[in-house]
Amino acid sequence: MKTTTVSQLKMLLSAYLRQVKTGEEVLITEHGRPIARLLPIANPVSLSGHLQDMEKKGLLKRGEKPLPADFWDLPRPADPQGAVRSAVLSEREEGR
Repeated sequence: MKTTTVSQLKMLLSAYLRQVKTGEEVLITEHGRPIARLLPIANPVSLSGHLQDMEKKGLLKRGEKPLPADFWDLPRPADPQGAVRSAVLSEREEGR
């Protein structure tokens, strides 16, 4: 669990919220005493209706735990032919 002061939290709120989104808890202190704790929501219900339908049909599965801290530092797979880009552009054109 991370610990921060109220003044640090005010200055770096976005950074602390990013950490909470990845599953970290943040203990907030004032004059050395704990006063609050920021926690990630266990099962946010922020999925749109479309995504909820896809989940019910088994087309997607929500993650059960946060991504590992080094996830965004992992190397990306190679795509020399640009297949991913082509697929995204194709889906965008179909959605018009």
